[in-house]
Amino acid sequence: MKTFAVRLYGKHDLRLEEFELPEMQENEILAKVITDSVCMSTLKLVNQGEDHKKAPNDLKNNPVIIGHEFCGIIMDVGAKWSHKYQKGEKFVIQANLLLEDKPYSCPGYSYHDMGGDATYCIISDDVMRADCLIPYRGETFFAGSLVEPLSCVIGAIDSQYHIPLGTHTHEMGLKKGGNLLILGGTGPMGMLAIDYALHGEKKPKHIVITDHHQDKLDRAQSFLPSQNGVEVTYLNTKGVDDEVSLLQEVVDGQGYDDILVMSARKSAVSEASILAADDACIDFFAGPQDKNFMAEINFYDIHYSRTHYMGISGGTADDMRKAVRLIEDGTLDPSMIVTHVLGLNQAAYTTEHQKEIGGAKKVIYTHKKMDLTALSDVSASSELGQILAKTKGVWSKQAEDYVLSHMPDID
Repeated sequence: MKTFAVRLYGKHDLRLEEFELPEMQENEILAKVITDSVCMSTLKLVNQGEDHKKAPNDLKNNPVIIGHEFCGIIMDVGAKWSHKYQKGEKFVIQANLLLEDKPYSCPGYSYHDMGGDATYCIISDDVMRADCLIPYRGETFFAGSLVEPLSCVIGAIDSQYHIPLGTHTHEMGLKKGGNLLILGGTGPMGMLAIDYALHGEKKPKHIVITDHHQDKLDRAQSFLPSQNGVEVTYLNTKGVDDEVSLLQEVVDGQGYDDILVMSARKSAVSEASILAADDACIDFFAGPQDKNFMAEINFYDIHYSRTHYMGISGGTADDMRKAVRLIEDGTLDPSMIVTHVLGLNQAAYTTEHQKEIGGAKKVIYTHKKMDLTALSDVSASSELGQILAKTKGVWSKQAEDYVLSHMPDID
């Protein structure tokens, strides 16, 4: 079967190609990809090429299909897996396979014939061995593509921990009734984290979110205001001389019990160290590209105030299943983080220029030829614009159905 796919041949060498997939083997699954969402982690792969730990060392001769946040339909199932998966099922994939024999192998990073930026792909036996091919029954494909980033947030927040004084017991999750700080938290991952914190089992009493862009703060606040007994405060800290004092004042000097650092700045890590309350847990969520990234933190507080540090920004298959359930039952609606849609023809460009493009999540309809489109730029008088008006500009099933039925196929 022929497929169109965007493959990486080396640093900043992305190519949209049509090629023949190999014949599916008895331990593999043939899949039709419908959507993939663009992740900043893929840009790190493009920047680093063969230097990336998840990439093979011969990209020039063994290019990989990029994209790991994909959702699609199972087209055929090899005999080995026919007891577990069926033709016609919708699926999502947890990219972190974490196999003992292939610890760094991941869809979208490591495979010649499997990735999200493709019309069709062969799902490797590795995915099923890791139990990372997950059935999905949500009503939209784009929400399926947002399961993976949501699972990363779930993994991070559920991994927060606290140790009651006088015990060695790790109580997992956010501190119930505590203060949660999200530094640099108005991007797509930050918004998902706010949403999950507002609707999770262990709710804080106060969530404080910082950023340097007022438009992003305003957008996040419009979707995620104070609710469910949780106070939410959005702060623009651009140009603030003493950010630490401002953030301490917001919580009356109590400090923060849980902190997510979503900005890869040394100053943000150090600020988190200062703002931590007793028994606080700090997650350095933002993965830096600099392998020598170091920041100053308070080791006195680590010893005497029991400050905990970790660096988790990826989910597990169980986190993915939890994300699927929360989307399927309507507890969480990740559609708010979609700001752009596009066809496969613009996937390579969009991946490389995410920072310049701005906005939040960009959803690729892999079978379509469609220019990169900001939802805010869609003409109100157009048919798509009229559909978006019904949801106040938020991407929806009706909008997705319009793209799938009206946009030309990739060729």
